[in-house]
Amino acid sequence: MNLLSIPRAAAFALTLCTAASLAGCNSNPVRDVATSLGAGPQVAQTPDFVARSRPATLDYMPIGTPVPERPTPARSAEEIKAAEAELDALRSRNEAAGAAAAEMGNTPPPEPIRLPANSTANTSQQTRQKANSNRRP
Repeated sequence: MNLLSIPRAAAFALTLCTAASLAGCNSNPVRDVATSLGAGPQVAQTPDFVARSRPATLDYMPIGTPVPERPTPARSAEEIKAAEAELDALRSRNEAAGAAAAEMGNTPPPEPIRLPANSTANTSQQTRQKANSNRRP
């Protein structure tokens, strides 16, 4: 057994692992081989509306470009106060409706039904079972 064979095998394995990790997440060697042989997924042509809507190169994200204007203008101070007053009025209406519902829900619970003392409904379950059973001891 050659002493250099073990380090060479380890170096070869390390080289393969490094190459696989450097390949990145964007590559798939099985897919690439299958595509090159004609058995893999076929690359579809980009539709015209997609090609027209995208820039030719997306090398970088533009920094420092002005932010596009809002489609609607910002509200003035008077419009904000009017909207707050409208929301306050809506809140007070909701609170009043909630208080009215709570007041309606404050009714006392009904009194329990009093059964007559000689009723069969007042007997125990075992007595009723014996009376309704067809079993003979």
